[in-house]
Amino acid sequence: MRRDVRTGGFETVGGYARAVRVGSVVAVSGTAATAAGGEVLHPGDAYSQTRAAFEQALAALSELGGELRDVVRTRIFLVPGADWRRAVDAHRELFGEVAPANTTLFVAALIPDGALVEIEVDAVVGQIT
Repeated sequence: MRRDVRTGGFETVGGYARAVRVGSVVAVSGTAATAAGGEVLHPGDAYSQTRAAFEQALAALSELGGELRDVVRTRIFLVPGADWRRAVDAHRELFGEVAPANTTLFVAALIPDGALVEIEVDAVVGQIT
C-alpha cells in the first residue's frame, strides 16, 4: 500500500509529494524552510532554516505514522557560504540520541532564492526498537 502527503506549493509545480510511505519505508522529499506562499523563512540564518526544514519534514513523516526515532538517514544540502556548523548544530540538537546516518554537503544553488539549506529524511516506521 502506498500513501503520500502533499502540501502544495512547488510540489504541485514539480509533480511530487512531500513524503511517500510504502510499507514501513518513508521518504521525505527535499524540504527547505518555506512558508505556505513559498517565501523563505529565516533569511540568512542557516541554523533556523535547518531546524524549520526538519520540522516540516518531520510533520510530513508524522502524517504517515512515523516519528523522530524512526529516522534512519538525513541529508543536508547547503549553498556555498552557508554556515555548515550551525546547520549541523540544529541537526544534532533535534535528533539527539537517534543519531541517524547523515550526509552534509555543499551544492551550487537551491530553489527558492534565499534558501541556504534543504534537507531530506528517510525513515523506517515501526521497525526500530
